[in-house]
Amino acid sequence: MYEKINYGGWPNCIRLSNDEVELIVTTDIGPRIIRFGYINEQNFFYLSPEDSGRTGGGDWRIYGGHRLWHAPEAKPRSYYPDNDPVNYTYTDHSIKLIQAKETTTGIVKEMEITLSEHKNQVTVLHRLVNQNLWDLELTPWSISAMAPGGLAIIPQEPFGEGDDYLLPARPLVLWQYTKMNDTRWIWGDKYIQAKQDPAKTSEQKIGVLNKQGWAAYLLNGSLFIKQFAFDPTILYPDFNCNNEIYINGDFLEIESLGPLTKIQAQGTIEHTEHWLLARAEAKENEGSVDEHIFVSLDELITQLKNGG
Repeated sequence: MYEKINYGGWPNCIRLSNDEVELIVTTDIGPRIIRFGYINEQNFFYLSPEDSGRTGGGDWRIYGGHRLWHAPEAKPRSYYPDNDPVNYTYTDHSIKLIQAKETTTGIVKEMEITLSEHKNQVTVLHRLVNQNLWDLELTPWSISAMAPGGLAIIPQEPFGEGDDYLLPARPLVLWQYTKMNDTRWIWGDKYIQAKQDPAKTSEQKIGVLNKQGWAAYLLNGSLFIKQFAFDPTILYPDFNCNNEIYINGDFLEIESLGPLTKIQAQGTIEHTEHWLLARAEAKENEGSVDEHIFVSLDELITQLKNGG
């Protein structure tokens, strides 16, 4: 189903839905996905109350939801505001959102969002178009601001004894403000888990080279899984990270990144995520995560292999 609605204070939103799930995008600002969830149930995405319904102006606003940036992060380049209307087209369960060219960077951001007709699966293709007369080295950076009170989960590398595995398995990257002893981090054998706690307002962030290519967010008995690519032959930004987790007192961001690529003048680069919703009552312990995550993850992988 495709329909125009007023949502979050923006009058020109578009809702895509099937029998189970729905997502909502804005056209008054963006490109942004501002809702994803089961029909008539919780929104997995955080929306900023002070930014609700706002448009226009030259200041960047968090807004919330799912957005497209370009990495490595830098001010002012990464913070070009998405406060103006976007063009869009709709065909066969897909909507394409096109932002006007960024006047400071010459980049055009596009999202192509496809909701499965019968399954709770979404594919989000992120595209950067270099409309300059010169090359740029950038990475598509897809960022989901998740609703408060949930638990993010990213997989560790499989355990192996030192005599058999002499080389390091992957980077774990820390920011200047990262505190590894912050109680929001749970450093497990199989997973790194991160709790969003509204009572703790300080910022935290880590990055990893996620070779398994998935991350998840558990919220009030439901599970959001995003799947993304890992290619061992290419370089990712931020000391070779394709997956990052950011936390503050309002939300938690699950971020995935494409390859660090030189985009030729008038050229493009793309990065795709696949999303799935599932029911799950998993707790913080790793046995519970195993029981609930992998059933849902196997379902997503099977769907992708079968063409969605």
